Amino acid sequence: MDLGTTYLGLKLPHPLMPGASPLVDDLDTVRKLEDAGAAAITMHSVFEEQITREQVATFVHTESHGQSFAEALTYFPSPEAFHLGPDEYLEHLRKVKQAVSVPVIGSLNGYTVGGWLEYAKLIQDAGADALELNVFSLGSNPVESGAQLELRTVQMVQAVRKTVRIPVAVKLSPYYASLAHFATKLDEAGADGLVLFNRFYQPDIDVEELTVRRQVHLSSSAELPLRLTWLAMLSPKVKASLAASGGVHTVIDAVQAVMAGANAIQLVSVLLKRGPSYIATLRQELAQWLGEHEYHSLRQAQGSMNLEACPDPQVYSRANYMLVLQSWSGQ
Repeated sequence: MDLGTTYLGLKLPHPLMPGASPLVDDLDTVRKLEDAGAAAITMHSVFEEQITREQVATFVHTESHGQSFAEALTYFPSPEAFHLGPDEYLEHLRKVKQAVSVPVIGSLNGYTVGGWLEYAKLIQDAGADALELNVFSLGSNPVESGAQLELRTVQMVQAVRKTVRIPVAVKLSPYYASLAHFATKLDEAGADGLVLFNRFYQPDIDVEELTVRRQVHLSSSAELPLRLTWLAMLSPKVKASLAASGGVHTVIDAVQAVMAGANAIQLVSVLLKRGPSYIATLRQELAQWLGEHEYHSLRQAQGSMNLEACPDPQVYSRANYMLVLQSWSGQ
């Protein structure tokens, strides 16, 4: 069975790869991911705050009145909050690139247009085959409109595109007023791919201790339908390749993502639960499912249930929303 796909211009033997996560922090685990057949390795993110803190610190230590700016450093998370600093991240990326023969995708996480975006070229120079720009912005500023927030992201993509020659994917959240319109703007700005979607790790409140709990909740297949909706909506509308991220735990999840239009599938929670070897299991099951259902290749299934190809395109429309609500039965 031919499971070949193209993502970010990279020809891959199949669509399954680890998404940005702590899995890549350990080189032995990275090698296990490749041994299990990972089509590519996605690095975890280096954060805008980390890079900006280092830039501010450099300024503080090189200016004669540097101490007057020392307070500025307190506005950023301490270096101990991150597993790898910016320089260590680049060195680790080099080691990962040397350790595996599959493509390595670097990752930058931020939300503003600024000098920190120049770090994209350092990631490229460290050996990354592509870059994932992870845009994390909650839109919590009441004086900033949705249009302004979207424009800032488009400008970030344009700035990075001017800096690097490697492909650039943008990892998005689903929380935009008009995601289809925004996606086309990113397409026009030069994004080579879109990753759907970022998962916001939202806090809990401990009502007894009066503290905010930071807790990671792994995904489940229940999160997949949101991804399917937008993969199906966007795949016939944008030139950028699409990756599903979040909610793929079984072979049926993977098939659904491909049929909706995914070029790649990023796995995190299921690999944290079941280990790197699950990539091999899922790849085998994907090939088996396609063969049993008389597909000759993955490409034959790719996008076969998107908005334009689906026999019943109303399933992605407001009409389906109304029908689903009317279909509830308490029996």
